[in-house]
Amino acid sequence: MKLVIAEPLSISEERLSSLARPLEEAGWIIESYADRPAGQQELGRRLASADAAVIANYPCTAEALAAATQLRYLCIAFTGVDHVDTAFCREHRVAVSNCAGYSTEAVAELVFGMALSLVRDLPHADPAVRSGKNNAGFLGGELAGKRFGIIGTGAIGCRTAELARAFGCDVWGWSRTPKDDRIRYTDLETLLRTSDIISIHLPLTDATRGLIGQKELALMKPTALLINTARGPIVDSAALADALKDGRLGGAGIDVYEQEPPLPADHPLLSAPHCLLTPHLGFFSAEAMERRAAIVFDNIQAWKDGRQKNVIC
Repeated sequence: MKLVIAEPLSISEERLSSLARPLEEAGWIIESYADRPAGQQELGRRLASADAAVIANYPCTAEALAAATQLRYLCIAFTGVDHVDTAFCREHRVAVSNCAGYSTEAVAELVFGMALSLVRDLPHADPAVRSGKNNAGFLGGELAGKRFGIIGTGAIGCRTAELARAFGCDVWGWSRTPKDDRIRYTDLETLLRTSDIISIHLPLTDATRGLIGQKELALMKPTALLINTARGPIVDSAALADALKDGRLGGAGIDVYEQEPPLPADHPLLSAPHCLLTPHLGFFSAEAMERRAAIVFDNIQAWKDGRQKNVIC
């Protein structure tokens, strides 16, 4: 059996060797790459001789999968799977697992890094000091006492709620399947109208794509902050940029976009005020990468033993 790790897992070579050792001792050939493929043709070449493979958040289309004629198992080292042609996998009987849960803490903590940066205007405070200015114009706010609305209360949304309560926030939520009885649930319109801070934690689906557009942004308080660390284009970037430029929204922290960064120079959010942008790093902490790698090899071992985990198909 041959396992191909088609893009880096962002752990040390020593740790990778340790995790792969049981498979190697069982006679598996392990091939790993230290860089991301340059395109679908190259990804296809990497997967061509694989019985099992690992990718992270690099797109994996039918073009690449069609070249992987021996592939029987694909482990997606990521929570979301919308970047993989899972329909092709189902049709060709390729089992697929994901790695849900590894980034819960990292993403939830980024929410509060963004929230604190926005309410205290930290991105502009540092250069102000360096250019010889004082605290004039930097009267900020506090998280304590704010109404914190969470859209999507899966594992990350619920962890975000816990941290929000620790900051003294009044936590409300909207979700198709309420899971936390410590969160007060309401409808989406009420959540948008009444929240001071809104944090989005939804998976990207046909139903959630573009969920927050011009109409929804118009419901929000002019002082409200919108934070999006969810997977994919759930927020309409152009509508959000217009709301920020017109002063109809207090600020935004955005970690995910219609495409993976780097963003094009004309992306609307690049010129929007009161907008903190990060390059899709919510999941990307050293601790999360260690957890993710452990889940990857546990998934592979489980599939090898005929008890597939974290099943997508």
